[in-house]
Amino acid sequence: MGFIDVIKERAKGNKKTIVLPETEDRRTYEATAQILKEGIANVVLVGSEEAVKKGSEGLDISGAVVVDPATSDKTQGYIDKLVELRSKKGMTPEQAKEILLNQYLYYGVMMVKMGDADGMVSGACHSTADTLRPCLQILKTKPGTKLVSAFFLIAVPDCEYGANGTFVFGDSGLVQDPNPEELAAIAASSADSFRLLVQEEPVVAMLSHSTKGSAKHALVDKVVEATKIAKEQNPELKLDGELQLDAAIVPSVGSSKAPGSDVAGKANVLIFPNLDAGNIGYKLAQRLAKAEAYGPVTQGIAKPVNDLSRGCSSEDIVGVVAITAVQCQAED
Repeated sequence: MGFIDVIKERAKGNKKTIVLPETEDRRTYEATAQILKEGIANVVLVGSEEAVKKGSEGLDISGAVVVDPATSDKTQGYIDKLVELRSKKGMTPEQAKEILLNQYLYYGVMMVKMGDADGMVSGACHSTADTLRPCLQILKTKPGTKLVSAFFLIAVPDCEYGANGTFVFGDSGLVQDPNPEELAAIAASSADSFRLLVQEEPVVAMLSHSTKGSAKHALVDKVVEATKIAKEQNPELKLDGELQLDAAIVPSVGSSKAPGSDVAGKANVLIFPNLDAGNIGYKLAQRLAKAEAYGPVTQGIAKPVNDLSRGCSSEDIVGVVAITAVQCQAED
């Protein structure tokens, strides 16, 4: 059974309610039909009955709940709550109503905030910024979290590395140029996410173009400092750096380039030095190694809300919904 199949089975065991607000996109309906058919989650679609009926033509989405902001009896309560939450920013009832009736991502986040849904998945036709802005404004960060970041779950077929070819790549979706403290926080959060979703021990590599001093540069210094901070803050975690990619995942290279490291050659959580490297890295794995890439999955928001790549397929949406549902289970 592949990684995502295991996640789907876990999601089915304690079914959660996930909002899909992008009802202008056909992929949302294709994913909804599949989610309902497989019994992965309960689905809420935000939009008018007429628009949903038209957009889902030919698909069986009869098990989904359709919520029209213009007619729902919950909308006024959401407006009142949004005004309360954003009053210091000058939010008026008129502005809140305008936002919630026309920006379905905000409406979906309010459903999560008010406990009418467990989580949300968006991003098939919205940017990461558009997806995360309402989350950070309304849901805020999880208590004790230093930084909201994002990762991709990568499942490489027929791969001997990582956890049977499964990796977490962080941050590959959100934080553009983390400083050492932020990079250490991303490493800790990514390890927790790996443990939750893959259910194996995380082995974390802080990646660089250098291995253990083989190159000298300020970019290397940043990763060295981040490694030091992460080790001090998480002494129980298997974590090492700075490591080149091959030294991190290939046992023979790891033992040669970083002898004595308990991470080199065994890493399954790969922490990239910046978003350029992380984004390029996951897309290389996805396109050249035919890996399944699920994300960007967010970590550090008070409730599970996850982003999608705008190039995603409907099957990708199904996978991210299953991952989101498992994250919701951990909130119980």
